[in-house]
Amino acid sequence: MANSTVLTAEGRKKLEEELAWREGEHRSEIVERIKVARDFGDLSENSEYDDAKEDQAKNEARIHEIHDILANALDSDTAGVFGASLGSTVTVVDADGEVHDFTLVGTNETNSLENKISNESPIGSALMGHEEGETVEVVLPSGKTRTYTITKIAR
Repeated sequence: MANSTVLTAEGRKKLEEELAWREGEHRSEIVERIKVARDFGDLSENSEYDDAKEDQAKNEARIHEIHDILANALDSDTAGVFGASLGSTVTVVDADGEVHDFTLVGTNETNSLENKISNESPIGSALMGHEEGETVEVVLPSGKTRTYTITKIAR
């Protein structure tokens, strides 16, 4: 299970909503676009038809990808991690005294604008399993080492 995707409840819900949209409304819109484009005549030089067929292929590929993710994903609450775990928001203080909040999520849920970091990222993997009050060292991709002290874990 080392290569399993781990999803928070929020991440699973977002994927399920995207899947429902892609299998329903979006698929129907694409089919309608194909029907309309066919009415334009010669398909060999019909860019609307080509675009709609390309969108259809991309949509079906994403549907397949989401089905695979959902079928093989572990729920974050059953991933067997103690302390900081997936779905936790971890408040840390770095060596310069700056406070940072990180929400630990699976790789499919990362969003740097919302400070949602992957459990597989250098900081995320260093925080996993650690408790409030502990200090962790993170080796960054640049090779530098950063030290963080965990001040709070919220679930």
